[in-house]
Amino acid sequence: MKRIQDKLQENKKLLSIYFTAGFPNLNDTKNIIENLEKSGVDMIEIGLPFSDPLADGPTIQASSTQALKNGMTSALLFEQLQNIRESVKIPLLIMGYFNPILQFGVENFCKKCQEIGIDGLIIPDLPLEIYVSEYQAIFEKYALANIFLITPQTSEERILRMDSISNSFIYMVSSASVTGSTDGFGEKEMNYFERVSKMNLKNPQIIGFGINDKLTFNQAATFQKGAIIGSSFVKFIKENAVASLSDFTRNFIN
Repeated sequence: MKRIQDKLQENKKLLSIYFTAGFPNLNDTKNIIENLEKSGVDMIEIGLPFSDPLADGPTIQASSTQALKNGMTSALLFEQLQNIRESVKIPLLIMGYFNPILQFGVENFCKKCQEIGIDGLIIPDLPLEIYVSEYQAIFEKYALANIFLITPQTSEERILRMDSISNSFIYMVSSASVTGSTDGFGEKEMNYFERVSKMNLKNPQIIGFGINDKLTFNQAATFQKGAIIGSSFVKFIKENAVASLSDFTRNFIN
């Protein structure tokens, strides 16, 4: 968790990249992470593949399906990342749906995350109330940040509640649609970004969904701390060599 908190203190707009573990090939995960850090990325979200990823668009759904066909599991992901902190220093988060975590055992999952150096979890389908009543103590025991998601429809009351129990950043979904479905942000989205920024939350916000080029990255970072890129990066690694990741990230960093 401290790695996330330290990164958020840096005087810069942050670039976070999402990709699906085990895609495009089963053993690509560690190599992608290492090359992303070398290319200047600030944080990485490692997607835990799931058979029914409701919040994801077709690109990430397809990558999740392929990763499962390749043989990716929670246990294998932890095995692949066992020594990741020997080579990677930036914050690492796991993003996934709650069912595989529940099947693994929530405390066992959190314990493994701490052992290998995962800093936080993003679980879109874990309700705030259930997290607080049943799992918050476990997350805190293993020093894991739980990243809450908000949308344009989330009430200010609920945003404030999430902010009060968060200890890193809040994931702002740019719209109510699925990942990868935006070609640019209009007045409606920009008003939403500005509205949340004026709430003066104690936790910074990072925007995801629909970030696919320099324009949308800059729009997302106008009022917030940074942005998360997922679908367009997943498309890139499907079509290009892992060693060429700097060709992708330079479009956002420079």
